[in-house]
Amino acid sequence: MVKVAVVGSYGAGLTMRLPRSPAAGETVSGGEFSPGPGGKGSNQAIGAARLGAQVSLLTAVGDDDFGRAARALWREEGVAADHVLTAGAPTMVGFILVEPSGENRISIAPGALDELDAAAVESFHAEIAAADILVVSMEIPEAAVAAALRAGRRAGTTTLLNPAPARPLPDDLWPLIDVITPNQTEAPVLLGLQEEHGLDDEELTRRLCALTGGAAVLTRGGEGALVARAGVTTRIPPHPADSVVDTTGAGDSFTAALAVTLAEGRPLTEAARIAGVAGAHTVTIAGVIPALPTRDQLDALMGTAR
Repeated sequence: MVKVAVVGSYGAGLTMRLPRSPAAGETVSGGEFSPGPGGKGSNQAIGAARLGAQVSLLTAVGDDDFGRAARALWREEGVAADHVLTAGAPTMVGFILVEPSGENRISIAPGALDELDAAAVESFHAEIAAADILVVSMEIPEAAVAAALRAGRRAGTTTLLNPAPARPLPDDLWPLIDVITPNQTEAPVLLGLQEEHGLDDEELTRRLCALTGGAAVLTRGGEGALVARAGVTTRIPPHPADSVVDTTGAGDSFTAALAVTLAEGRPLTEAARIAGVAGAHTVTIAGVIPALPTRDQLDALMGTAR
């Protein structure tokens, strides 16, 4: 069984679907409320565990009902959360207002995640060293991202950075990344480009690859993905989804499957193709956790994709 270490976020998503968004000082009635677990780190850890990996997670939650629900979820999904920090601040919460058109407005209170620091990552070093691959995402403080990547490099563990939400990275972190997995909107931000940069997806992927010295995988939604490594760029065709119900979590599903299959020793282009199948499955089901595929589901989908 391959081992995956994940350093990232957990948060509760509080979604309100409204007839329209309220103006300042206005109350709008008639909404539908749905809470649910989220956070890229937690989603990716659960996704990897469902695909058969032994997963250890480092994040931070509060000593509150949201934090206790998170720990119960990880126990149920088989994610080791022994090192998850119980912070003094409340668990991260995202308030999401969704209009009938699908347009949304999101406000996030990071809370406990602000307390995830380099010292917390240091306590997780043994899990990083024992892992076949380390997955890091960026809904956490930059100090924790940097400490995790440095710990992975010191331990000789393959490092995968899912740079979401995107922000420019310090120059000294790029050489610590073996695989970086932005989407089309995140890639220009990482490269410090203006909105009208004029570069196509292949050039963006090549530039990211050159910065890491490792590999870059650019996810492109319904257009598949691009993989750049050692000066060679490969197009990964999309796996068609039967229907698109909810795109939330597709990126986390892709990242989890990419990490597990790389840890199993698959070539990067093959791993990206399998990850694309996982992402395509996820968009067909509402909600993130229900949509993350099991290994049996992914294997069945891969059978139809051949």
